[in-house]
Amino acid sequence: MLAQLPPALQNLQLPLRLKLWDGHQFDLGPQPSITITVKDPQLVAQFSHPTLDLLGSAFVEGKLELEGPISEVVRVCDELSQALLEDEGDHPAQRLSHDKETDAASISYHYDLSNSFYQLWLDRDMVYSCAYFERGDASLEEAQQAKFRHLCRKLRLQPGEYLLDVGCGWGGLARFAAREFGVKVFGITLSKEQLALARERVAAEGLQDKVDLQLLDYRDLPQDGRFDKVVSVGMFEHVGHANLQQYANILFGAVREGGLVMNHGITARHVDGRPVGRGAGDFIDRYVFPNGELPHLSMISAFVSEAGLEVVDVESLRLHYARTLNIWSQRLESHLEAAGKLVPDKALRIWRLYLAGCAYAFEKGWINLHQILAVKPLSNGGHNLPWTRGDLYR
Repeated sequence: MLAQLPPALQNLQLPLRLKLWDGHQFDLGPQPSITITVKDPQLVAQFSHPTLDLLGSAFVEGKLELEGPISEVVRVCDELSQALLEDEGDHPAQRLSHDKETDAASISYHYDLSNSFYQLWLDRDMVYSCAYFERGDASLEEAQQAKFRHLCRKLRLQPGEYLLDVGCGWGGLARFAAREFGVKVFGITLSKEQLALARERVAAEGLQDKVDLQLLDYRDLPQDGRFDKVVSVGMFEHVGHANLQQYANILFGAVREGGLVMNHGITARHVDGRPVGRGAGDFIDRYVFPNGELPHLSMISAFVSEAGLEVVDVESLRLHYARTLNIWSQRLESHLEAAGKLVPDKALRIWRLYLAGCAYAFEKGWINLHQILAVKPLSNGGHNLPWTRGDLYR
């Protein structure tokens, strides 16, 4: 039996059981908590170099099966990868081309999967971004409403103002801002599935006179400073490093003097934006977010500043996103049978790994989540922000 396993695996002490296609099995440590069943004989030799991309891809393609809680699967697979690849460095940062057609196709691939699938594990407003947990025992629904409120307060929204929502998703934030803060909202998305449901929900709440949602690329936004405030949540990860300056310039052109811009999104651990996680980034690019790129906080802040906006507040919500993703993952795991009827098996495998894996990545600090608030200065260099943050927490 030992001869059938790479020597590198024989001295590990991990709570992992390997089952081979021929019925043999081997425990890599006492009391295994997860089991990997290898269905493809050629895969065994590759276990001496088990990147997270290799393991994840093999599961997605049906070359191996995973047994055990999905969060435990991710943890043990990372320990396996780390034990055998501990001296490997991170890959260089990518600089991909992002034209309108490519970005539209990438957005459609990720978001046009099935509205019903997303409804299984998101909150009632279908908010697909980091929640904000004001209390340790807050529910997902409470935390997502708190996130909306936190964003609107940071933007100091006032009745009658005109808000631009870049990447509006299913319209939860747009409806909240219109309903609770009395603003008019213009939201844009590249997902036809999202837009259709978002418009239905706007109509159901009778907000058609306040919320206008359109299928539009951010590069086609008006540049006449017509918006009082701008919010972008979970969108700039799709922009790409090569287009970040253009993105920041367009937000600058869209907002009036004295107006505020809020950018809420995932950021990289390394300053140059290179991925971490021994192949985890490669897996996400191949199966989850094609052409996605994460900039470092300093990178996006630099582009925002070069565009003429002044960064006035930055907040990390890394652990909030870890908790959000853990809840999403648990919800999906509790609805696997229903999910299997809504999406292909391959897609379900991808999403199971993706949600649990991202929760783990945020917990480990491989990636972060930052809210960056910026102001477009008045002609005299001033702005009208309060002297303190006190108003945010009243």
